[in-house]
Amino acid sequence: MSPDRLPPVAPEVLAEAVEGLTARLRKKLDAAIAGCADGAVAEPDGSVSVRFGEDALVTLRPGPHGVIAAADQVVCGCLLAPRCLHRAAALGASPLADPEHPGPTPDPGPDPGPEPLPGSGGDPVGGPGVGSRHEAQAGPDGAMQGHGDPEPEPALSGAQVRAAHGLWRAAAEALAAGVTAGGAVVQTELLRAGHTARLAGLPRAEAAALRVVRGLRAARERSGSHRLADLTDAFRELLYVAGMSASGAAGPQLTGVARRAYRPGGALRVYGLCREPVLSATGYGGVVTHLVAPDGAAYSVSDVRPGGLARARGAGSAPVALGGAVLDHAGLARGGLRIAGATVSPEGRLGAGRGVRASPLRGVAWTEEPAAALFARPAAEAVAAQLADPEADPDRDPVAGAALLGCDVEVVGPYGEDLLVRETRPEAPLLRLRAAHPHPELPYTENLRRLAARPGLKVRVLGRPDLDRAATLRPLAVGPVPDAEYTLRLPDEWLGRADLGYDRLQGDNFPPAPAATGPAAPGPASAEAGDPDPLADSPLWRVRRLLETGVAGGRRAVAEAARGAGPLAADGPLRRAGFTTAAELTAIVATEADRRDRDGFGRLIDPSPEHYAWAWLAAATHLTAARRSLVAASWR
Repeated sequence: MSPDRLPPVAPEVLAEAVEGLTARLRKKLDAAIAGCADGAVAEPDGSVSVRFGEDALVTLRPGPHGVIAAADQVVCGCLLAPRCLHRAAALGASPLADPEHPGPTPDPGPDPGPEPLPGSGGDPVGGPGVGSRHEAQAGPDGAMQGHGDPEPEPALSGAQVRAAHGLWRAAAEALAAGVTAGGAVVQTELLRAGHTARLAGLPRAEAAALRVVRGLRAARERSGSHRLADLTDAFRELLYVAGMSASGAAGPQLTGVARRAYRPGGALRVYGLCREPVLSATGYGGVVTHLVAPDGAAYSVSDVRPGGLARARGAGSAPVALGGAVLDHAGLARGGLRIAGATVSPEGRLGAGRGVRASPLRGVAWTEEPAAALFARPAAEAVAAQLADPEADPDRDPVAGAALLGCDVEVVGPYGEDLLVRETRPEAPLLRLRAAHPHPELPYTENLRRLAARPGLKVRVLGRPDLDRAATLRPLAVGPVPDAEYTLRLPDEWLGRADLGYDRLQGDNFPPAPAATGPAAPGPASAEAGDPDPLADSPLWRVRRLLETGVAGGRRAVAEAARGAGPLAADGPLRRAGFTTAAELTAIVATEADRRDRDGFGRLIDPSPEHYAWAWLAAATHLTAARRSLVAASWR
C-alpha cells in the first residue's frame, strides 16, 4: 500500500507522538517509518491498520474529513503505547494535512465556491492576477477600499516573537542537518515550532515550515516530484520569514493570514481573457479563467478539484459555478459576466456565494478595452513594474503568481522545446516562450512547435513572465496581430484568441508561407546562437550550487566543498564578473560552515547553527536579488 493512501495527519499530532519517544527510540524512527507502508491495510470501517511484527498493530481512525486531527485517533496495542515507536512511525509515514484546510467543509456565511489548492513543481495556482491584484475591503463606513489603501502595521506581540525565535532555531538546525540528516526527528521539531507559530498568529511561518518538511520528505524518499532548487527556495523563505518575525520587524505581509477570506465586492462587470488548465502533482486538476474589469483590475474564476489530468482537460468546458451563470469556462474566456453581490478573495478570485447573481455579457476582443490595455506598453516595462512590486519581491508568498502581460512578437525559431520570438518594437531583445505546463497530454508544447515552424509569423501573446528565468514568458493564449498580413487566422467564434492549454492550432489557422525575398529565416541552429539567457554564462551558478550543496548535505558538505580546489571553492570568477558581494557572502558561508568551537577544556564541539543559517540566508537573498536584476535587464 502506498504511503499516500494513509490518512493525512495534523502536524501537531505527529509532533506530539515523536516528542513522547525516548532518545533510544528516536534513533530507530526513520527505519521504522521506511517499512510502514508495506504493512498498511484499509479496513471496511474506514480505518487503516499498520502491523509491526507479531505483537503490535497500529490503527488509524480518521475523522469526518479524513484527517487524523487528534491523538486518540491513533492507537497501538503494544505495552509501551501511546509512547511507542510503532504509533510514531505510522504517523510519520502518513502525509501531512494542511491545518488551514483540514477538509472540504465550506466556509461559514457566503459560500466562496470551489477553491484551487496549490500544486507542486511549478504548477499554476488558480487566480494569479492579470494587472494589479484587486483586493476589495470594507472600510469603517462600509465603502469599498482598494488594494493600495495604507494600513497600519501593528508590532508583533511577545508570544509571536518567541514563537518565531523557536521556529528560527528549528529551521537553522534543519539547514545544518540537510537532507542527509534531516530525518523524522528534525522534521518533527520544525512541525512543532511551526504549530506554535500558527497558534501565535504567524500562519505564513507555519506554511513555510510545512513546505520545508514536505520537501525534506520528498528528497529522502527520492520522490519524482522532488527538486533540490525548490527545497532551497523553501529554506530561504522559511529562514527569512522566521528571522524577520523573530526580530519583531515583520508586517502583515510576513505574518500572513490564516484563510483567504472572501469579502463583499458589490456589483462587477468582468470580461474573459483566457483560460488555463491546472494540474498538480498531488492529483488535483481543473481550470482557471482569467478576467479583467473595466478599470483594469484582475479577477479569476477557478474550478480545481481531485481528478488529475482528466479533470484538467474536461474542466475547460465545464459549467461556471457562479451565481447561476449559464456559461461554461470556454464561453466565459471569450465572454463576460455582470455580477451582483460579488464576493472576492484578496487574490481577485471570485466566489460563488449564495447571494451572488450573474448574467452573461458580450465578450470583448483583445483589441478592445479593457483587454487592449494589456498590450499597450512594452513587455520590459510591465516586467519591471512586477519586479518592483512587493508582490513580486523575493520575500513574497511563494504561492503568489506573476501577473499576466501581453505583447506582439515575431517568431524567430525553435530552441529545444521552447520558442524564440522577438517583440515587434525597435531594438527589442529575444524572448523565450516556454510551455506553461510541460505535460505532454496538454497542447501547450505541440502548439509552440507549430508556431516555431513558421519563422516571421507575427503573433499577439498573453502570458505570465517567468521571473526566475531570463526573458522568458509562459504563454497562455495567442491571437493575430492587428493589421499584420503574416499572422494567425482564427475562427470567428474564438473571438481572436486561442487558449494554448485547450485549443489546438491546425494548418488552416496559419497563413500561407510568404515567398522568400531575402536571407533565409533563422532555423534551429541560428536561433540557438541568439540564446537570450544571460544567466547561462553567469558565474552566479557557483553561489547556487554551494547553497544547494548545503541543503542536500548540510553544513559539513559545504565545509568540505569549500576546502577543495574545485569550482565551488573558487570565488575568482565571481569577482572578475563584478559579483564582489556574492563572492564575499559565499566566503562567509564557507567560513561559518567550517567553524568549530571549543569548550572550557579545549575540546572541539559543534557550534550553534544560527550563525551559519544567517550567513546562508544572506547569500541566498543576495543571489535571488542578483538573478532578478539580470532577469529584468534581459527584457530590455
